[in-house]
Amino acid sequence: MRKYNIVFASLLATAVAGAAYAQTTEQITKTPNEIEFKAPLRPDSPPGVVLYGDMAKAGMYVNRAKFPAGFKVMPHWHGEERTVVILSGTLYVGVGESWDETKMRAYPAGSFFSEPPKLPHYTWAKDGEVVLQVTGIGPASTTPIPTTQRTAK
Repeated sequence: MRKYNIVFASLLATAVAGAAYAQTTEQITKTPNEIEFKAPLRPDSPPGVVLYGDMAKAGMYVNRAKFPAGFKVMPHWHGEERTVVILSGTLYVGVGESWDETKMRAYPAGSFFSEPPKLPHYTWAKDGEVVLQVTGIGPASTTPIPTTQRTAK
């Protein structure tokens, strides 16, 4: 009997965890003309749009950001793992707690990269406008690295 209770408890835990991440039972579709970039999704970020989910809640989310030419995002990190796909333009990304253009790598349209949790990084739309798509499991968080911390090292 104890064996069955363990199996039942495991199945129940799996079902509850799965339900916590379920967003909807209906398909969500958006064509390019239905996607409107609005206000930044967080302070000091470019205009964006959430395509799926709710970044403030547990569960998957997908958003897009449109970096104007020259837009820089200073060193920061995210609490959750994320993946990024560059849809247009070339995004320059550096890893570390201090801005260093010599450590930046160019990611042209079609590029993919992951951002492990708490990986300090910074970005730059150096050559022109960049549109990217981010997928993660919320709740999303961004922690800027203070200038004093960046310069103290």
